[in-house]
Amino acid sequence: MGASGTEFDAEYGADQIQILEGLEAVRKRPGMYIGSTSVRGLHHLVYEIVDNAVDEALAGYCDKIQVDINKDNSITVTDNGRGIPVGINHKAGLPAVEVVFTILHAGGKFGGGGYKVSGGLHGVGASVVNALSNWLEVQVCRDGHIYQQRYERGKTMYPLKIVGDCPAEQTGTKVTFSPDGSIFEDTVYDYDVLRQRLREMAFLTKNLRIVLTDKRPGQERTETFHYEGGIKEFVQYLNKSKEALYENVIYCEGERDGVYVEVAMQHNDSYNESTFSFVNNITTPEGGTHLAGFRNALTKTFNSYAKANKLVKENEAALSGEDIREGLTAIISVKISEPQFEGQTKQKLGNSEARGAVDSVVSEQLTYFLEQNPTVAKTICEKSLLAQRAREAARKARDLTRRKTALEGMSLPGKLADCSDKDPKNCEIYIVEGDSAGGSAKTARSRATQAILPLRGKILNVEKARLDKIYGNAEIKAMITAFGTGIHEDFDITKLRYHKIIIMTDADVDGAHISTLLLTFLYRFMPDLIRDGHVYLAQPPLYKIEKNKRVWYAYSDDELNSILTEIGRDNNNKIQRYKGLGEMDAEQLWETTMDPERRILLRVQIDSETASEVDLTFATLMGDQVEPRREFIEANAKYVKNLDI
Repeated sequence: MGASGTEFDAEYGADQIQILEGLEAVRKRPGMYIGSTSVRGLHHLVYEIVDNAVDEALAGYCDKIQVDINKDNSITVTDNGRGIPVGINHKAGLPAVEVVFTILHAGGKFGGGGYKVSGGLHGVGASVVNALSNWLEVQVCRDGHIYQQRYERGKTMYPLKIVGDCPAEQTGTKVTFSPDGSIFEDTVYDYDVLRQRLREMAFLTKNLRIVLTDKRPGQERTETFHYEGGIKEFVQYLNKSKEALYENVIYCEGERDGVYVEVAMQHNDSYNESTFSFVNNITTPEGGTHLAGFRNALTKTFNSYAKANKLVKENEAALSGEDIREGLTAIISVKISEPQFEGQTKQKLGNSEARGAVDSVVSEQLTYFLEQNPTVAKTICEKSLLAQRAREAARKARDLTRRKTALEGMSLPGKLADCSDKDPKNCEIYIVEGDSAGGSAKTARSRATQAILPLRGKILNVEKARLDKIYGNAEIKAMITAFGTGIHEDFDITKLRYHKIIIMTDADVDGAHISTLLLTFLYRFMPDLIRDGHVYLAQPPLYKIEKNKRVWYAYSDDELNSILTEIGRDNNNKIQRYKGLGEMDAEQLWETTMDPERRILLRVQIDSETASEVDLTFATLMGDQVEPRREFIEANAKYVKNLDI
């Protein structure tokens, strides 16, 4: 077949090796440069330009950044930094600003002269944004003139020209771009997404003022983010829906071996740890050496203080890091001139000097703090000791829930209707509320690949409970055993028995509450299931329409309207509004919600860039504090759909 030169031997000679010139490479493979062409990639363009302006602020030249969403969904970013250089770059023979926007891997962050620290490493940010825009215009104020240049799809439209004058002392850069609709799935910007990221940036750079303005008709609003307290205020913001255990945020800063370290932390009355780490203002969701240094310092310092002040008896076990970090909110921010990341996505810091630097700064300053504030130290130690006891109790309970080998016979939960296929890739588990829906789901399912686990009533809200209580809960125990992965430090994703975990609840307020409780449990105890895309929400239909023995299902009010418009609105229409899954017989349930060919599933995703905000939302909605929840509801009430009144 191969060597005989048959007709499907496509030509593959030396000329078939393509060299993608300049920005063509970015347009061909955008995902490689910005992660994806979804809404996430679209917002990433803004961050690239803003990051450049923040780098100016880190270098000490800029204190105001203005971000505008214009009427046509284009974006303008203005800063008052030094302005991108306009002189001729001798190597390229072009003005430096043109080099920055049209040549990949060109930037001011390689040589070490222009910037001590920066978030940018590869010099691709500005040119990538240019390549993926319909058009981009840059204006630079320098030396008393305003310089301007325009590009379309990465191509320069005219040489750099002077379009006006400005005061000699005024400097800065203004970039306006319109994302290319032929590359991005959607080109409409979401104000809230931008707001989260910009707020985070303002927290991480003290005294930087970032103003976000939406100019689109009917959505006009503006917000300013400016925090003199920097990351101290960030910790207070993240703790606002919890009760802080002591008033002052513990703050450590210092420089060691060329690494500038800033750490802020405060304990609250919850049972979850929320630690977020950053390098040069870029979030590192997978942590790295700076996080390891912080954890080490924390455990070491607390234990030596507790032993010295007889808060822990000599013969008692030392406090583990996990116990000390229960209910801790912490921000670790380091600035390094040559950051090394593991992987292109900058998710994990690899610099070995960061570990030692964070460790020594935190150890030293935390020791001072504890000596000067003995009541706070005592409060933290008491909480850690309670956590230690609860952990012990939980360990005993956990030993009972661990799935043993077949010989030891730890069986699957009794109410689980398991599937016969043993390959996890093919299997899915439906978590349904109540036995009534569970009954029809068991009848309806495809026995080979679909398992059903009915849960009775509302599961425990894990946001307000400690481990030992959680392990004692029958419904949670049933889920842990059914999934097979274990939780916390026993978690092992390779043991997952079903690649799709589908939450199927009624389409009413109670159903939504149960889904939220389940998601809270998964987010706090098995976040990797969500990160790896194993968790889904089933979408049962809201309406059934019958006419002349034909049946349609509608999943929203809009869909109902479009079906009625199509088939005509008259007296022959029978419309049924489903209150719950229990109202459907097995056949209808299969058709609408369980048949892989026809069902609608929503995948639950976590965006690592907004992890701090996700954390805050769960704490706000599921925590003890009423006030933050009320504020959240008041702010978001206008977006509510399908309200049962």
